[in-house]
Amino acid sequence: MLFTYHAIDQDGHERDGTIEAPSQETAVTALQRRNLIVSVIESTEKHALFDLGLAFLSRVSNKDVVILSRQIATLFEAQVSALRIFRLLAAEVESKTLANVLSVVGDDLQSGSPISKALSRHPKVFTVFYVNMVRAGEESGKLSETFNYLADYLDRSYDLVSKAENALIYPLFVVVVFIGVMALMLTLVIPKISAVLLDSGQEIPIYTRIIIGFSNFLVQYGIFLFIAFAAGIFYLWRLGQTERGRLVLDGVKLSVPYIGDLYKKLYLSRIADNLATMLLSGVSVVETIEIAGSVVGNSVYAAILAEVGSDVKGGASISDSLGKHPEIQGIMVAMTKVGEETGELGKILTTLAKFYNREVTNSVDTLVSLIEPAMVVLLGLGVGVLLAAILLPIYNLAGSI
Repeated sequence: MLFTYHAIDQDGHERDGTIEAPSQETAVTALQRRNLIVSVIESTEKHALFDLGLAFLSRVSNKDVVILSRQIATLFEAQVSALRIFRLLAAEVESKTLANVLSVVGDDLQSGSPISKALSRHPKVFTVFYVNMVRAGEESGKLSETFNYLADYLDRSYDLVSKAENALIYPLFVVVVFIGVMALMLTLVIPKISAVLLDSGQEIPIYTRIIIGFSNFLVQYGIFLFIAFAAGIFYLWRLGQTERGRLVLDGVKLSVPYIGDLYKKLYLSRIADNLATMLLSGVSVVETIEIAGSVVGNSVYAAILAEVGSDVKGGASISDSLGKHPEIQGIMVAMTKVGEETGELGKILTTLAKFYNREVTNSVDTLVSLIEPAMVVLLGLGVGVLLAAILLPIYNLAGSI
């Protein structure tokens, strides 16, 4: 949340500004660490809907965190102190939101807080996975390596997800435009042409009557269809806000033919990458599994990893526990077992993550190569049927005059 404040510094001068913080209490604490006496502080989000839009647009992107992690790692390697690093980056980053966060982190470090604890106060920017990786780096004394691990991991994750999203933008855009054009033709153009055909008194083919009937239905009840569609979207959104609803929707996502298989590979890639990155950084096995479940992004796999974590606490091996769940592919179970037996689980999972990354990339490329010609055929058929249903009767009418 973004807060505006009015305060007085140590010299008695009045200071006005803004600060990004999860809550008002956190914002006040951060300002007090700057030796400011806060007289007025309030959230800008309550002033106007426009401010909410600005807050949404000012979110820190994954790309910003990747670049930030790389910069922190470089500065640590250059033997720059942690406080100076965050002060320096707070003044240099382009994102105002991220700059405010780094400034607060710097204040926390100056007051004696560990880096991981200071970062944990900003969960919207630094995930549980990120914070625990930094904590492991602090304990092992390898912070520069840890931030390089984080930058590499986030870079891989960002590249994989953005590739999948960007590959589907064009097909989605074409489908939306097609639906919009067809809706306009059926509600604005077809009614006028159908009036001419009906007034002519000639016999109208069955396929033309179907198109005219569908057009009349949209004209009369289209608004209700739109309301029903909007209500359905709102219901799904509300359902997704509940734990049970997320579990159902994520399960449906995994059961869709072909798309579900793509999602499974994506989540298994994320799990393997998370586990490998944390294990190689010195995070304990049980904690690694628990953190991986919290950041995997799918309720089904989160529940699986929670159960795996419980089994491992009880003395079971990771591979045996993973093998109980059909959502975990056999190759992952087998590779994990090999890693446990050889004591190279981190390296084995790294190899597995690379394998799944390639699988996701190949699946996305195959999907796009199938979608594009299929869209051309379907859009051509849709437009052709609509034009034939209307133009043929008009041609017959013109020939009979």
